[in-house]
Formats: sequence, C-alpha cells, structure tokens
Amino acid sequence: MTNARLHNARLIDPETGTETLGWLRIEGGLIAETGEGPRQGGLDCGGLCLAPGLVDVGVKVGEPGERHKESLRTAGRAAAAGGVTSMVTRPDTLTPIDTPEVLDFVRRRARDDAIVRVHPLAALTKGREGREMTEIGFLLDAGAVAFTDGDAVTTDTRVLSRCMIYAKGLGALILGHPQDPGLSRGAAVTSGKFAALKGLPAAPPMAERMGLERDLALVEMTGVRYHADQLSTAAALPALRRAKAAGLDVTAGVSIHHLTLNEFDVGDFRTFFKLKPPLRSEDDRLAMVEAVADGTIDIICSMHTPQDEESKRLPFEAAASGAVGLETLLPAALRLYHSGQLTLTELLRAMSLNPARRFGLPGGRLSVGAPADLVLFDPDAPFRLDRFTLRSKSKNTPFDGALLQGRVAGTWVGGERVFDAARDGAVA
Repeated sequence: MTNARLHNARLIDPETGTETLGWLRIEGGLIAETGEGPRQGGLDCGGLCLAPGLVDVGVKVGEPGERHKESLRTAGRAAAAGGVTSMVTRPDTLTPIDTPEVLDFVRRRARDDAIVRVHPLAALTKGREGREMTEIGFLLDAGAVAFTDGDAVTTDTRVLSRCMIYAKGLGALILGHPQDPGLSRGAAVTSGKFAALKGLPAAPPMAERMGLERDLALVEMTGVRYHADQLSTAAALPALRRAKAAGLDVTAGVSIHHLTLNEFDVGDFRTFFKLKPPLRSEDDRLAMVEAVADGTIDIICSMHTPQDEESKRLPFEAAASGAVGLETLLPAALRLYHSGQLTLTELLRAMSLNPARRFGLPGGRLSVGAPADLVLFDPDAPFRLDRFTLRSKSKNTPFDGALLQGRVAGTWVGGERVFDAARDGAVA
C-alpha cells in the first residue's frame, strides 16, 4: 500500500534544518503533502521522530562469492531494521564487480531479494589490482553509481590519473581510500603509546594524510568528482579543507565507528574492534565529530563489513578487519546527539541528505515529490545490544553488550512499510 498518512510525528528535515510536529501524506510511493500541527487519520506516530531514510555508503555484501557472510536478502533486512532505505554497496566482493555482467547479476539479485534500495559501486580497475582501468562507460550504463577499488589503493599514479581523466569526461564519481600503502601495510592499530604497549604493528595518522594529499593533487590536475570514503585522523582535515576552499569537487565520509570509538576500545585485543583504518586517538575522534558539525566531512556511514566467526576468532594481528553496522548506525550516531555534539538535523544531513545528493539519488528529503523512503524512530529508547539478535548473517559488531539509545519503530521504502518493530521484523 503506497498511499498512507502519518501524523503526530516529529518531522526531522535535514534539507531545511528544521524539527516540527506535523504530518505527512504518501501517495503513489511519493511524499504528496506535509504540514505542521495536528491532522487526524492514518498512522499515529506518537510523537516519535520521522525522517528521510538513511542512505548508507560503502556497504559490503557477500554476493557474489561470500554469501555465507552476508547475502543481499539478509543485508536488506538488517538495513530496514536500522532505518537504512538505500545501500550503496561496495565492489570488493570475492568476484569483484568489475564488468557489466557481474554488475547486472548484483542488480538483479538485489531487485529480487533486497527489501531496500541497492545502488552498486563498481571497481575502478580490473580485479581491483590497480593495473588496468575497467570499462567505466559501460559500467555507468549498467547502473554503477560510482567507482572505487576500496582499500586496494592504486599505487601506480599514472594508472589512477588515467582513470580520473576518463571518469571526468563521463561525469563519473570516484571514491578513494586515503592511505599510503607502504606506511599502513600490515597495520592492526594506530601508532602511539597504546600500540607500543600492546606490541602490535601500527599505521601512523600521517599515512592517511599522505594518501589524501596524493589523491587531491590528482583531483586538481584532472577535475574529477572525488569522494574520500572515510577519514579518521585530524591530520587529514587541513588538506580536505584546502581542497574545498579551492573549489575542487571533493567530499569526504567517516564511519560511525570512528566517530564513537577510539583506540582504547581495543582493550585486551578485542578483534571486533579491529577496523580498517584502525580506531584512532580520542583527539582524532573529537576532530572527526567537529568536522561533521562544521560540514568539512559530508557523510556518516556504517562501512558495514561482515566477517564470519572463523576470521574474527584469531589473534588480533591475524584477525580480519571490519564490523557490521547496518542496524547499529542510527543508535550509535544518536550517542552524539545525546552528548550534545550534533543535532538530529546535522546527523540526518550527513546520513541521508548528503549521501543522496552526492551519489545522485532521489532520497534524503521530506519535500513534496521526494520518494517516501522514511524512518520512524524513538531517539530516547534505551536498550542493550545483543549481537545474536542482529539480522545480518555475521555478528561482528563492536557494540555487543553496549547500552545504546534509539530504536527504529518503522521503515518505509517507496511508501511500502518494510519494517515494523511492533511486529518484530520485516513486513515485506
């Protein structure tokens, strides 16, 4: 049923930066009308927050090749439960998404299995090996929203510059993973006293700055549209600010884990906290929060990276990096709201409006004519997370056992309700 009315809702509109008590009417899968004040009829939201659905950039799904870690079906259900209505998925699958045929397979599986919208990224170079450019034009025609090799940083600057020149000609967006491979190779944690105390191989924050400076120099040379997938250090921010001030078409993201956790959370070698890039210092974390608040960093994402038990139940240095985050993105982000560091409109701007705009997607808004992709949530509802209740196939979350605040009550995609907490699950 794509026609509905939701009333008595606290409308969080990141486009206008406003919070108002009002109502919203859905017709034909689109937002047909909104207004302030009381309005009878339809679903009573009970004063909960109603906002544009989250647009999560950089979601790893195990299809094709690692379906045992995460399928499009389970990722879609996890996303719906977390208020994520659009997933921008990564190409770093076991069979990389580097040809139109593989991309078409993913899009067809997503259409059949996922209950949220799926927008695939494609690899920038064949096999993500950094040697030969993929068929960017054909991949764009096949539905790729942007291009990236993920954490497989292209070390051959000539190859990367050619990719950027070609992408510029087609108006394509390139995602970079700012990191100097030489300095960060084999790192398990960030460098500093903690790393020295634990005796773990470490990556200095300067590795991120150097990687970003290299990419931004090529952006200046080619004029390509560029997005840094996730920054994590204060050292990288001056370069980003200079690039924006110079008028380069650049944006940047940060993962929710780097906004809410720091290097000390690793504790006694807890592998669920092993991420890439590694968790940084508390000063870096605070700098990232500040950068989101002032608009230097545009996007907050989960960097959802499912890993099975076998790859995490290893010594810290040998364990796989990454954490799931589709269902914890919103409640973890609300930590920043409850601490007074970011407002709800600032959070939704970074998790919904900005990613939709950057990737050319129609969502992220509550304005008339926008898709009725919505999340209804209680920002104050407390709960203790049990990782075994997560809908993802993999359960590698650093928030296992943590006290969180903020629960999703309902999620709509194109006006269809795909998650209802009262029914404890997906309804589509």
